[in-house]
Amino acid sequence: MATTTVHLLRHGEVHNPDGVLYGRIAGYRLSDRGRRMAERVAEHLSDGGRDVAAVVASPLQRAQETARPTASVFGVELATDDRLVEAGNSFEGTTIGKRPGQLAHPRYWKYLWNPLRPSWGESYAAQVARMRAAVDDARRTYAGHEVVLVSHQLPVWVTRRAFEGRRLAHDPRRRECALASLTSLTFDDDRFAGLHYCEPADDLLAGADPVPGA
Repeated sequence: MATTTVHLLRHGEVHNPDGVLYGRIAGYRLSDRGRRMAERVAEHLSDGGRDVAAVVASPLQRAQETARPTASVFGVELATDDRLVEAGNSFEGTTIGKRPGQLAHPRYWKYLWNPLRPSWGESYAAQVARMRAAVDDARRTYAGHEVVLVSHQLPVWVTRRAFEGRRLAHDPRRRECALASLTSLTFDDDRFAGLHYCEPADDLLAGADPVPGA
């Protein structure tokens, strides 16, 4: 029996002084604190004697920058997988994440008809489908080892809910997916065996400024 672990790593804090819901917009880099978070994750994984055989990241800059320290520590080439990208969102480029009261404006009402899908962006089911495909490819390719997949809060969270057999619709305020957190999925051969969550950069989270869903 081959035991394989796929770590879903959320990126670190982003430099975003204007509070923009940046979504898939290019050019959003890690803040200084975000870079320290990325380094802390690399230290956490290497100190634990992990057998990380691959590091794969979303194509977005913040995910790539978060992945690099871990790829460097384990001496592997950083790979990119478009399936790990942030969720599509019709509010991308706005400051609604910081000022949700803006949703009262009539121009946004057309997006709010079904919060369970959600109607303002890529469906939860679509996110899970692409994320699970990436997870399945990683565990098959690196069976018996560990793989780090660097993604974003919402895709990681709904994927976790899917593996746990929970409904995908949820209260965003109750997500357990902090900046630079690891949601680790363990498989015995093809069977999902369990999940572990940890926050290697927990001491850096105080005062961090995540945009919801980032």
